[in-house]
Amino acid sequence: MRKLLISSLFVFILTGINAQPSKFKTILYGVSYYHEYMPYERLEKDVQMMQEAGITVVRLGESTWSLFEPEEGRFEFACMDRIIDRMQKAGIKVILGTPTYSIPAWMAKKHPELFVERLDGSKSSYGIRQNFDITNPTYLFYCERIIRKMMEHYAKHPAIIGYQVDNETHDYGAANYDYFRGFVDYMKNKYVTTDTLNKLWGLNYWGMTLNGWDEFPTRSNATNPSYKLEWDRYTVKVVADFITWQAQIVSEYKRADQFVTHDFMPWISSVDQLAATKKLDMPALNVYHGSQNDVKGEDVMWPDDFYRSVEKNNHIITETNAQSIGWDSKGQYPPFDGQGRLFVYSHIACGANMVEYWHWHSNHYGQETYWKGVLGHDLEPNRFYYEVSKTAHELQKIGSKLVNLKIKNSVAILYSRDSEFGLGYMPFKDGNAYMEVLRQMHRAAFRQNIGVDFVLAENADFTGYRLLLVPPLYIASDALLNKISAFVKSGGHVIMSVKSGFCDENSVVRHIKAPGPLREACGLYYQEFSNIKSLTLLADPFKAGNEKNKVTDWVEFLIPETAKPLAVYDDPFLGKYPAVTENRFGTGSLIYEGCLLSDEIQAQILTNKAIEIGLIGKDQLKYPVVVKYGKNDQGKTIRYYLNYSENEQAVVYNYNDGLNLFTNNVIKKGESLKLGPWDLLIVEE
Repeated sequence: MRKLLISSLFVFILTGINAQPSKFKTILYGVSYYHEYMPYERLEKDVQMMQEAGITVVRLGESTWSLFEPEEGRFEFACMDRIIDRMQKAGIKVILGTPTYSIPAWMAKKHPELFVERLDGSKSSYGIRQNFDITNPTYLFYCERIIRKMMEHYAKHPAIIGYQVDNETHDYGAANYDYFRGFVDYMKNKYVTTDTLNKLWGLNYWGMTLNGWDEFPTRSNATNPSYKLEWDRYTVKVVADFITWQAQIVSEYKRADQFVTHDFMPWISSVDQLAATKKLDMPALNVYHGSQNDVKGEDVMWPDDFYRSVEKNNHIITETNAQSIGWDSKGQYPPFDGQGRLFVYSHIACGANMVEYWHWHSNHYGQETYWKGVLGHDLEPNRFYYEVSKTAHELQKIGSKLVNLKIKNSVAILYSRDSEFGLGYMPFKDGNAYMEVLRQMHRAAFRQNIGVDFVLAENADFTGYRLLLVPPLYIASDALLNKISAFVKSGGHVIMSVKSGFCDENSVVRHIKAPGPLREACGLYYQEFSNIKSLTLLADPFKAGNEKNKVTDWVEFLIPETAKPLAVYDDPFLGKYPAVTENRFGTGSLIYEGCLLSDEIQAQILTNKAIEIGLIGKDQLKYPVVVKYGKNDQGKTIRYYLNYSENEQAVVYNYNDGLNLFTNNVIKKGESLKLGPWDLLIVEE
């Protein structure tokens, strides 16, 4: 279809967003709104309540394919027109979603071949969303048609500031014939001949040598780790390609002042973020976490840290906790007073330019009946609504000082999707060991108020960082390992977990002493390893305390060459091998952990190194007080003090005189301040 021609004069400078689509003028605060879910007509009432609460943005349309196209080829937009027009009249901005994550019933009936066929042979069917093969040509035909019809109809609407393509996309477990043929084409393009695979993957094992692509086996019964790795690499590429494809279609129509985004979940192994965000103006996040006494600040903020790092830019929150969450009623824990407000400012403190709730009201039917919105089932103002209103009116006053926060950190965590996959094929413990260590390292830094970015293994750049945290880097190329060694040699510091450097980029074990190319930087090697249940470190070297002075699951028999032991096992056999070592290499250092550590030991190792290299800030505050800071558009430093506890906390402000943005009172350097339960303070220095 022909692209809509949009006059350059038809560019709106909207309240809340500049003509540059990724540049916001203030913090946006809002909800997903689904009038089509309401039990009765109440658009006017909802808009009135939103205006009174101070809502500035709504997200619409991502579940409405069956309304936009109730029968094949018949398109109806009047219902949504009415809602968007009313939002425009109210001064509420709109983000419109493409509705492709839930297909209409007529499509399911006509094209059952769209449904996902899984590796175990089971097949999806109608009745739940995201149940189809996103590479299926028929599905893609219908997707493109509805997206183009929508964009032709809505691109000029002045209320719409941006578009969300699809929703929480992943591969849905597809192993359909079309999906497999796409994988074979991907393999041909990457490896050209099966002789290459025979050599790289060791297919002589079990006599599985391939003589051509017509012999290439399906994934269903594959046992070769290299095959599994490429399959998983393909799945994350498929997801990224699908998001990019939709973004390119939308971009043919959108105005220059409108943005394109996609709402990612914090399952960071499910998509290639670098590829998926290339055609997006910013990433969006759907972040859910605990509440009441089960809330942890790191659970709220670590996805912000990750996605802020992908493109080194700001992001938006398209979904997060309102009252309570759950696909049943067993997890109904509405937040305590103040927690909802605290969560909003936590995301903003990590670089978010918008926070939206899923969703405005609580459903009266369907799977998500108990995934409650701002309004409860009675659809009337309530405790949470009034807290939203308080937060919204604060943001109307101070949002322009908080938006586009630029955050510069000295510590990074190296994320390797391949390593997460690889340890899943050959696990050494129950659960996702890779993510457990990654989250542990992030938690250790977070609770010491040491700001952290993420660096992706695919384009790892350690420039500007002083300390690099490395979860089990099980799969890595020589080039990446050499880059880590060079970082240490030139003055960087590394804390590295088990199994790093063990396999090459094909998930093939290196045929040299572990840790392979890291040996010189680590100052050690090992040839043996063992599973364990639990061991104690001799003399509690990190002062973790008797119950926490434990290591678990895996031990590598480290043999130091230039490395110095920091801890040894209290064990008659393993006691001759160090548990943790440190090596001075060039002008930097590398700490290697030859076992899995308790949280307390990991935190102390990080703290000791941070103190040594001067990364502990003037505040010296620890969790439950969370400290975040960055530069705003005016070049001023904004400092957040967030209390993640039910108890009042005392803090001392140790920086240049500043302004309390909530009260406009001056705060003097050295002044003692009080943070109430679940409360916060924002200071403009």
